[in-house]
Amino acid sequence: MQTVLIELPEAAFAALRKAPADFAQEMRLAAAVKWYELGILSQGKAAEVAGLTRAEFIAALARFKVSVWQYTAEELAAEQTGDDLCA
Repeated sequence: MQTVLIELPEAAFAALRKAPADFAQEMRLAAAVKWYELGILSQGKAAEVAGLTRAEFIAALARFKVSVWQYTAEELAAEQTGDDLCA
């Protein structure tokens, strides 16, 4: 595992009412959720980045109001027209 050092203003911890360790974990989770939402990471890899099991990560997605199901624009368009991308 790699360690990344990030400097943040003291006010950041106070604003979220979190201790530095809790803040770091929340930041890992927020980044993993966003990267999953953007399609950059798979659900499993995003869970790993967040330091959670896949089941825990899926539960966290609801907290961030991010769908467990992620589709590309091409997949959505095919679904609307009735095309089968797997054919």
